[in-house]
Amino acid sequence: MRLTLYTDYALRVLTYAGANADRLCSVSEIATSYGVSRNHLTKVVHDLGKAGFIESARGRAGGIRLARPASAIGVGEVVRHTEDGFTLVDCSQCRIAPGCRLTGIFGQAVAAFIGVLDRYTLADLVERPGDLAALLGSDRDLLSASPSGSARALRKGAGA
Repeated sequence: MRLTLYTDYALRVLTYAGANADRLCSVSEIATSYGVSRNHLTKVVHDLGKAGFIESARGRAGGIRLARPASAIGVGEVVRHTEDGFTLVDCSQCRIAPGCRLTGIFGQAVAAFIGVLDRYTLADLVERPGDLAALLGSDRDLLSASPSGSARALRKGAGA
């Protein structure tokens, strides 16, 4: 099972906002922290806002924050929102599909995958926000000093 980059970015945005729940975060700040495109994140943020995961404040001192507590945002809920579907294989044109057991096995595998994601909330991802904030460079001093260093740490498996 492979998730889209869109889902990856959505989880990154929510993780960042959750790790910085005490303040508004800007899209530029999040993009810099992860070393990703601001334009892509803007689209993701807009969609997350429409879906009720985040809320935004406009203006000079504006930004985004979680729209509800991190403990009320399920990882599985986010993934289901951002992914189009979970079909592992398109069996619709296969001659043996009516008698094939793989369809059921694949369905069970997807259900197990989503079931594991449903056991976690955003709070589980950010339960030690100090550690995560340091990796994300969300501390203002770290952010201005070396945003690319924190993005490298994330790409090496330290984050979402």
